[in-house]
Amino acid sequence: MNLVPKKMFLTNGVGTHKDELRSFELALRDAGIEKCNLVYVSSILPPKCRIVSRREGLKLLKPGAVTFCVMARVGSNEPHRLVFASIGCAIPSNKDEYGYLSEHHGFGQTEQVAGDYAEDMAAAMLASTLGIEFDEDKAWDEKKEVFRMSNRIVRTRNVTQSAIVKRGYTTVIAAAVLIL
Repeated sequence: MNLVPKKMFLTNGVGTHKDELRSFELALRDAGIEKCNLVYVSSILPPKCRIVSRREGLKLLKPGAVTFCVMARVGSNEPHRLVFASIGCAIPSNKDEYGYLSEHHGFGQTEQVAGDYAEDMAAAMLASTLGIEFDEDKAWDEKKEVFRMSNRIVRTRNVTQSAIVKRGYTTVIAAAVLIL
């Protein structure tokens, strides 16, 4: 049985309800992944795994299927609280090497700040697993918008969801969904 995903897509969602569990279910629905039996996995983007659009990825899901994902999730019922969830992805230019996914969630960060941090974290963790010295502030090539690691180029991306709690529970999620 080969359980190495061939495709991956990023998605996000937000849900609000008086009940915490229902707010989570509504966030999953907003992300389009409510019909799956989600299994959380750690943070490796497999070699040769093709990143597809959310729209294309959602078409590949089957109701009730066991579906692997890396997910960031946070919720709160504290009015005016800013909640965020982000998945960062570090993608090596060599498709035969694996990449890294990071999850980052919490309170008080904008989508831009949280997304940038998740990308930095994914790049730093990839460098660490490859045994490469890495300082995300020095390795970032602003002109090309890529990280340079020991003469390797690594592209990053993220998906982030934030929301301000109004009433009831608000849950935000970000996920990297892996397709076998």
